[in-house]
Amino acid sequence: MEKERKNLSFKALSQHINLDTVKSISKLTEEEAAKKAARDEELKAVMEGKDDRFLLVIGPCSADNEAAVLEYAKRLAKLQEEVKDKIFIVQRVYTNKPRTNGDGYKGLLHQQDPSGEINLVRGMVAVRKMHKRVLTETGLTTADEMLYPENLEFIEDLVSYHAVGARSVEDQQHRFVASGIDHPTGLKNPTSGNINVLFNALYASQQKQELMYNGMEVETSSNPLAHVILRGALKENGSVVPNYHYEDLLKVIEAYKKGNYKNPFIMVDTNHDNSGKKYNEQIRIVQEVLTNRQWNEEIKQYVRGFMIESYLEDGRQEPGGGVFGQSITDPCLGWEKTEELVRYIAANV
Repeated sequence: MEKERKNLSFKALSQHINLDTVKSISKLTEEEAAKKAARDEELKAVMEGKDDRFLLVIGPCSADNEAAVLEYAKRLAKLQEEVKDKIFIVQRVYTNKPRTNGDGYKGLLHQQDPSGEINLVRGMVAVRKMHKRVLTETGLTTADEMLYPENLEFIEDLVSYHAVGARSVEDQQHRFVASGIDHPTGLKNPTSGNINVLFNALYASQQKQELMYNGMEVETSSNPLAHVILRGALKENGSVVPNYHYEDLLKVIEAYKKGNYKNPFIMVDTNHDNSGKKYNEQIRIVQEVLTNRQWNEEIKQYVRGFMIESYLEDGRQEPGGGVFGQSITDPCLGWEKTEELVRYIAANV
């Protein structure tokens, strides 16, 4: 066995990681876990249509700086209290970032200092700490992207909403692991924009599946809270193809109707290839979608969430740029525009 290991092209950088030990760091107390569970039940009711509040998954493109993320969370918690009758907010605390060609900042899990060395073991500790602090210091629950399915186990007790990204949604492991998650899981359309691929992923995520997971053969429970996220598409020539317009929404609704899907729910991602990463366009996109909801009862019934990228400051900077609370990945809406936009959503849902 030892000889076989030496023949693998992987160099061990740490000892075997004990996930129980990692999870013991930043573990929720019984009281904190109960508060999270209560909020998770509210979110479940929103997803199932039993609670008619609009879902907003909002926050920085990447959670790169603990102090800035916590400052954002504290402001967002106050805003949640203001709009709590109309909107249910989950904060984006995205600690894993997909890179199209593998280069660039890969998130807090990889680099605790965006300009520093890569250390994934320290990253696991930093990720848990950030999710816990948002939850315990502000009362908000958090969302993260399931970029690496194997890593789900070390954050599942802290995260309330999981997303499968456009580059991952065609992958069978992501689909099967999503079918075993006990929380809402948003599946983004692939970068090609292919809706058939998206609904194949949704179908797989809403069934029981068998797979090898973290060294065991397992059967998943199925995930009735899996749903679709529309994030636009990208052509080979680099041009973007939005999919939040009226006709796009009706096509996705028809796809839902053709299958026996549980808890039909459409979330519109207002950034990425819907906005062409022009962060201010998110405001106009929200306004258009809300107008379409008022115009068409089916759109109002199905389209019940937005994913919005916002931070303390408008725009973006390069890693190490030094502007507190400004994105180092995709450009985001600043706080003042965010506040105004959330209030607009509350007044028009």
